[in-house]
Amino acid sequence: MKTAPRKTWLPFVGASLGMLLASLPMAAQDSAPNPVDTPVGLAFRWLNFALVFGGLAYLIGKFGGPYFRGNAESIASSIRQAAEVRAAAERELKEAEGQLAGLELEVKDMRRAAVRESAAETERIRELARVETEKIQAAVAAEIESAERYARQELRAMTARMATEQAAAMLRSQITPAAESALFRSFVGELERSAS
Repeated sequence: MKTAPRKTWLPFVGASLGMLLASLPMAAQDSAPNPVDTPVGLAFRWLNFALVFGGLAYLIGKFGGPYFRGNAESIASSIRQAAEVRAAAERELKEAEGQLAGLELEVKDMRRAAVRESAAETERIRELARVETEKIQAAVAAEIESAERYARQELRAMTARMATEQAAAMLRSQITPAAESALFRSFVGELERSAS
């Protein structure tokens, strides 16, 4: 037959012995005057106290120690986990703050770029408007010059027509039928000479 390990039956023996010692004063009560008041009774009281206290101390040491150690370890583990979670949260907070600061810088850069692009676009539009204005002015100047040329040609043609009409009128008034036939003969003679 196998004996139980010492740690298993030791509390049982201690508890049984404690109960036996605790019951002794009750058994002794039937006979003599109060044995509690005797020196042996006082020794037994102290012995009972020592046994109960020792049993309690042993039980607390046996079962309470591991329980409290396990509890302390779980609390320490929880504290470690909480510290790790807190450290992770602080890291995330720092990263978020860094990203926020970076975002603010990025927004400032974007605003600067937008202002630069807006200024560049404004300058480009001004330059385009200036070029278009110059083109329009050149086209208007060319149109005016063309209209001027046309007007001069028309004026010359009108002047030539009026001069021709006036010269014809003057010639009609000054040329008689005899002068006209002499002029005609002279013209025909010129033509004959140029043909030969």
